[in-house]
Amino acid sequence: MHATRIIAIRHGETAWNVDTRIQGHLDIPLNDTGLWQARQVGQALADEAVAAIYSSDLQRAYATAEAVARTTGAPLTPLPGLRERSFGSFQGRTFQQIETESPEQALRWRKRDPHFVPDGGGESLDMLRERIAVTVDGIAARHAGEQIVLVAHGGVMDVLYRLATRLDLQAPRTWQLTNAAINRLLWTEGNGLTLVGWADTQHLENASRDEIHS
Repeated sequence: MHATRIIAIRHGETAWNVDTRIQGHLDIPLNDTGLWQARQVGQALADEAVAAIYSSDLQRAYATAEAVARTTGAPLTPLPGLRERSFGSFQGRTFQQIETESPEQALRWRKRDPHFVPDGGGESLDMLRERIAVTVDGIAARHAGEQIVLVAHGGVMDVLYRLATRLDLQAPRTWQLTNAAINRLLWTEGNGLTLVGWADTQHLENASRDEIHS
């Protein structure tokens, strides 16, 4: 059985990441650091054999994916199915604002209630996991024996890790969801995802931060 090798990447940094402001489905651009991170991950993958790149259609992910497409030459396809979790009325608010203004909802969010849906049309963790599982299964099945890149969001990376390690949605997170880190998984039909490597940031640590604003 031929496995599909997957490189999963969270988008580069945005100003809202720095502000701890919930982005969800809002279309926030990369900041200067995020653009630099995108270039670094693109260079890190330049020599990889990549059959295809799939990205969330939100610009912070898509711009990161474009940097990988430029260096690998692989075709890039935007997919709404790879978007971040929809956070409804949480979107645009900081963690502190949510804690202060919506304490009951904030508590359910902090406890990772898998059925909790933020007001205003958000998604539960259960809904997010189902969406990501269906989307990734569909993509990976088309690329048996090949390597692909998925560029998405922190919530998506969290779900991928849990799917690959069979961890429950409410299990405490002990792994990193670093912007522009390289995460590697395998997918096989019938078995789904397994974890190969996680949170590789060597390409960011070795580069000079002086390049960010150059």
